[in-house]
Amino acid sequence: MNAAPTRKVDFAMDHEVGPPADVAARSGQEEPSKPARRLLPAGLELPPARAIFDAMWPPLAGIAAFLLLWAILAPLVKTSLGTLPGPSDVWQAFLALMSEYSVARAEAAAAVAAGSSYAGPPTFIDQIFTSLETVALGFVLATLVAVPVGLVAGMSKRINAAINPLIQVMRPVSPLAWLPIVTMVVSASISGDDGMLPKSFVISAVVVMLCSLWPTLINTAVGTASIDKDLLNVGRVLRLGWFAKLRRLVLPSSLPYIFTGMRLSLGTGWMVLIAAEMLAQNPGLGKFVWDEFQNGNEKSLARIMVAVVVIGLIGFLLDRVMMAMQAFVSRNHTV
Repeated sequence: MNAAPTRKVDFAMDHEVGPPADVAARSGQEEPSKPARRLLPAGLELPPARAIFDAMWPPLAGIAAFLLLWAILAPLVKTSLGTLPGPSDVWQAFLALMSEYSVARAEAAAAVAAGSSYAGPPTFIDQIFTSLETVALGFVLATLVAVPVGLVAGMSKRINAAINPLIQVMRPVSPLAWLPIVTMVVSASISGDDGMLPKSFVISAVVVMLCSLWPTLINTAVGTASIDKDLLNVGRVLRLGWFAKLRRLVLPSSLPYIFTGMRLSLGTGWMVLIAAEMLAQNPGLGKFVWDEFQNGNEKSLARIMVAVVVIGLIGFLLDRVMMAMQAFVSRNHTV
């Protein structure tokens, strides 16, 4: 048996092996620089600067043009209290309201330190929080009523046909028409303001609920009725009960519609709230506007316009919050 001749075999390396770090340092070679630490969470990246600029300049230009037009035309508008305040006048009024809030906080702290309670009038910031609490209560009550009724109406054509005329009749009713009825009912139920919630607060929240529940109810019913029939057939094959079908099939599929209705309801409730607070004298932004209108001094108009701007900004922020929640639900519960 002949032995094979011995040959020198070259082994190919899968990757090159560099010298150790100390050897590389001594030989003058530099180690590759480490990547910069990420400041954003994993999976998130900042858009290009050009995209940010293209997205930002149109709204900024529109706001700047509006402020310029307001500053030019405001001195030309005459009212019983003088000329219409311009942007600078409104800004000065806002700073004055913030100064009043700081003084009130200092007085409240001094009163608490002295062992007594602060009995001063609510400040502008206090009235903002009162309005937010009122609209939150009305919105929660409207959601608790509208979502279950909408789900039942969407799952049953007979129930939908039964309540649809009532919805179409009651939906256009103005909050000014609801307010006297709600006031009489709440006044008969709550004897005074000694309870946990003031009477004016409850009246305003109930009016907000009655005027804002319809978008959520209608969208919930439409979303429930438009579920894919294949899903319902799967439920029949699996012999799911009514509550099991509601929990496993109907509710996840109709969530995007529900959040769309909730977004519309919140916007409606915020608009209704100001009128309800004016008439119910709930110490919120509506009462602030009404009190400044009744005062009728030279600063009242600028302070009213501060309230108008704040009302608009809060409404915009509330809509953005609900829009983000709707996008999150739609992304994680696709139908």
